[in-house]
Amino acid sequence: MKRIGLFPGTFDPVTIGHLDIIDRSLALFDKLVIGIGKNANKQPMFSEELRQSWIENIYKGNPKVEVVVYEGLTVECCKKVNARFILRGIRYVNDFEYEKAIADMNRSLASNIETIFLTCLPQYTSVASTLVRDVIRNGGDASQFLPKLVLHYLEKENLLT
Repeated sequence: MKRIGLFPGTFDPVTIGHLDIIDRSLALFDKLVIGIGKNANKQPMFSEELRQSWIENIYKGNPKVEVVVYEGLTVECCKKVNARFILRGIRYVNDFEYEKAIADMNRSLASNIETIFLTCLPQYTSVASTLVRDVIRNGGDASQFLPKLVLHYLEKENLLT
């Protein structure tokens, strides 16, 4: 049986912190599905299609990585893509407390799906999409937090100063 993991998130935008978790997790799974979740409580800065294309292009040529957009419960997305694992990145202790509560709920909904936590490397602890969006919106230099592909898009669209 293949080890398929789902890495859910909004990836708005995808950051080097996300890539760190993805890259380091690839050894754990036969296939990793990046799940771009539609969250009714969040107004994204970038469209789902754009975020999907960024990740697909970054991992173009890597057959272990697939990208899907989903709405609803993460465990339902897991069932659709045959994932038995949910991958989550942890930056701080408070991330763990929040993520553990979600993992416990997911386990209650689908006892056969396990959550795996990876801690980010120390240099990425401050890299959060929410903070990166604030830097972009306020004309700051977000280049150190973004993959080159995303950075080039933002430059082309004159979203960076």
